[in-house]
Formats: sequence, C-alpha cells, structure tokens
Amino acid sequence: MVISAAAPMVNVGALKDTTLLNMGIFALFVLVTMVIVFRASRNNKTAADYYAAGRSFTGSQNGTAIAGDYLSAASFLGITGAIAINGYDGFLYSIGFLVAWLVALLLVAELLRNTGKFTMADVLSFRLRQRPVRIAAALSTLAVCFFYLLAQMAGAGSLISLLLGISDWGGQALVIIVVGALMIMYVLIGGMKGTTWVQIIKAVLLICGAAVMTLWVLSIYGFNLSNLLGSAAEAANNPNVLNPGLQYGKTETSKLDFMSLGLALVLGTAALPHVLMRFYTVPTAKEARKSVVWSIWLIGLFYLFTLVLGYGAAALVGAETIKAAPGGVNSAAPLLAFHLGGPLLLGFISAVAFATILAVVAGLTITAAASFAHDIYANVLAKDKADAGTEVKVARRTVVVIGVLAILGGIFANGQNVAFLVALAFAVAASANLPTIVYSLFWRKFTTQGAVWSMYGGLAAAIVLIAFSPVVSGAKTSMIPGANFAIFPLSNPGIVSIPLAFFLGWLGTVLDKRREDPAKQAEMEVRSLTGVGAEKAVDH
Repeated sequence: MVISAAAPMVNVGALKDTTLLNMGIFALFVLVTMVIVFRASRNNKTAADYYAAGRSFTGSQNGTAIAGDYLSAASFLGITGAIAINGYDGFLYSIGFLVAWLVALLLVAELLRNTGKFTMADVLSFRLRQRPVRIAAALSTLAVCFFYLLAQMAGAGSLISLLLGISDWGGQALVIIVVGALMIMYVLIGGMKGTTWVQIIKAVLLICGAAVMTLWVLSIYGFNLSNLLGSAAEAANNPNVLNPGLQYGKTETSKLDFMSLGLALVLGTAALPHVLMRFYTVPTAKEARKSVVWSIWLIGLFYLFTLVLGYGAAALVGAETIKAAPGGVNSAAPLLAFHLGGPLLLGFISAVAFATILAVVAGLTITAAASFAHDIYANVLAKDKADAGTEVKVARRTVVVIGVLAILGGIFANGQNVAFLVALAFAVAASANLPTIVYSLFWRKFTTQGAVWSMYGGLAAAIVLIAFSPVVSGAKTSMIPGANFAIFPLSNPGIVSIPLAFFLGWLGTVLDKRREDPAKQAEMEVRSLTGVGAEKAVDH
C-alpha cells in the first residue's frame, strides 16, 4: 500500500517533550566514548602515538574511521535537507562527495603514505625548501580546518535548536560552547588514537541508524522507490523536485555555480588535511589503499541512504515544515526520525548526529594542532631541534586555541546550511593544497617558488572570492544579511580559484631560476612509488 503524504504530518512543538530522552542518549554516548578515549590515551608516549596513533590501525579500521571523518554533519543533516528541499539538485552533493574518492584513491593515498610522516607538509617539503613550504602548508591546513569546523558547529546549533526548542541566540551559542569544550577534551586526552576509535564507533552508529530509517521509509512505500519519489513530488506539489535544475538551473549564473561546486567537491577530498592525515595511521601503503577502498564502500552506501532519507523527509514531513523548524534545512533528518519512530528514534538519531559533530570536530582539531606544532613550531621555529615531548605539549596548547576559535566561528555561522559550508571548505582545500600535492608527486621540475605561489595564491583567491560572494552578503541566506558587498556572483569559488592555483604553480616554477636537488627528487619518486624508506610504526 502506498501512503500519500501531501500534508505535513509532524508536530514540531511535540519535539520539546523528548528533550530529556535526547540528552540522556547523548550523555550515554559521551560517557562511553570518553572511557574509550581515556583507555587509548595510556599509550600516547611519543609524537607518532599522538599524531598517527602509532600507525597501529588496519586498513578496514582506518577506512571505517575515514568514513566517520567524511560523513560529517554536512552529509547527514545538510544533504538530507538539501534533497528534501531541492530534490535532484540536493543529491548532486552526494554524487560529488562520493566521486571525489576516486581522485584520492588513484592519485594520493598510497603515494602520500609512502612519502610523509605526520602531515601534508611532510610530503610537500620532502624535496623542496622546508621553511617556506611548511609555513604555507600549515596556513592552508588551518584555513581549511577552520571552514570545516564552522560547518560542524553550525550543525550543532541547528540540531540543538530543534531538539530543545531554543531559538534565541544566547541559548544556541551556549550549546556550541558545550560541543566545543567536549571536543577539546577528546583531543587533549586521546590524541589520534582516541579520536580514531570515536570515529569508528560513530561511523557504525551513523550508518546503522541511516540504514534503519531508509528501510523504514521504503517499507512505507512497499519497497518501491518510484512510489516514494512520486509521493515526494506530490507533497511538494512540484514534479521538478525529481528533475535537475531546481536549484542550479534557473539562470546561467546558477549553472556556473553548479560547475564550480562540482569541481570543488570532486577535487577537494584529495586535499582535505584531516583526511590525508588518516593515511599515516596505518603501517603500510597497502593498508592505506585498503583504507580508501573500504571507506568508498561505506560512504557510497550511506549516500544511497541519503537519497531515500531526503525524499522521505519531503514526502512524510513536508518541505514547508522543514523550513519552518528551528534548525531550518538541517532539521530534515531529525524530523523524519521523529515521524517514523517517535521520541526514541529521534533521540538515537540526534545522539548520532551529535556524535558525528563531536567526532569530526575532534579529527579536524587534531589535524590543525599537528600542522601547527609539527610544521611551524618543530620544523620552523625550533629548526627541527624540539624533542617529541615538547612538540606534543605545543600541539595540546594549540588544540585549546583552535577550539576557542571554532566556538566563536560556529556561533557566527549558526543557521547556515552545513552542506554548503563544507563545500566552501572543499573549495579552499582544492585551491590551496591539491595543485601543490599533484605537482610535488608527479612533476620533476616543480620548485619551491611554484609551491608557495600555488598555495598562497589558491588560498587567497578562494577566501577573497568567498568574502565577496553571496555566501557572506547580499542575499537573505547570507551570513551578514543586512549588508551587500557581493561583487563575485558565484557562491562557490572553485571554478576560478582551482585553475588559478594550478596556473600559479606552473608559472612560479617556470620563472624560478633556482632548481631543486635532483637527488632528493629521485629519492621521493622511488619512495612514493615503492614504499622503500617509508615511515614505520616507530617515532623517528
């Protein structure tokens, strides 16, 4: 039997009655994971333990953790909401995020694992001059992590505003502060090992929760996807939700915006610092490849779930109800859970969403802290003379600073679509990092000047274009809705900033009169392709 749901069937006000249950389930998750983090912290004796978990995880474990890192609040809350509101065009986020893994698998994973030690800058500075390259790589890493952190914190604010009915700015700000404080505790205590186990647990819970909801929605429509899609179109009173172009096909500018978004999503994954850093937690390049293959299966399965969840939310909850909820577009998945299973399923799904935010934020924070402590402090300021203990202390202090900045930024970005904010992080990563990674691994003549021009140029172009785009001002959904200095018409800068960064890398190299050491270049080529001399599970 097919159930038609043209009218919204969820009473948002009833969600307030589930507050204690939701918070209880979330508190249980925090308690269990904190115990795991404490146990994992016992083995954090060296820098390799703190940054790379002693390179002790298997490919399948690390692949699950990568899936946990990648399936952030954007994937669960933002994409489900985007599909519920914009239909086919919302699903393009899922397609872009998934296809991007092929770039990571074929171009980056194995070569990066063979060449580096703890951070992306280890690869970039292998045959280039240490100081300028490490500083540029660390700054780009911090910028990407900051944009990604904004998305997670905004997701926390949206979720809690829905669950607790908190619509005032102060209440949501308090929630973001609590999430930030918990994240700081995870990273300070557990390091990469504790964070990885939290990611694994969270990934399993998230995929299982999404699977239950997907099967539940399909069962309502007799496990017939066509019935579900037809009901969603009927509920929206708009058959165009099943066709491309609802969000990105109205004008020539919106079509360009889609191309820019797709470019950023597909190329950004292979340059995300917190994903790249995960390749160092496995003992061999073979396990690094296995990690990516394992994560592709898990992530692909989850993104198929988002198609059903998004259209299920459109059909059973209603787009107008979702938009009117305290969390806006990000409320689609929790509202669908409440419609299907009442307070208990909502409590579980909300706790998983919270866990998702906490775990991803923890992974981002340890990446940013490692980049500052390892690349800037140990290799630039201390000139490679700092001992491992001092370096880890600096990393821990950096965690606190980054946590505070993430909290402040999250308060500022509260209310934005988290999938969209993450797309900006992908654009910055693809602009600032990917050209230099590709050139370093595959172009023998690439020089330090080319690397610095590419990283700074790509980073500056992406950030400046975002600052002067409709994301920040000039539209109702902008971060500063009352202002209008949006002189760049596209919401995502990738179509301009990514080619520009590749061009600057080439131009800087061909104009550079200095040539890099050919012996180091040959060593890097052999090591990246064969694994000879790669980092083992010891601290050097």
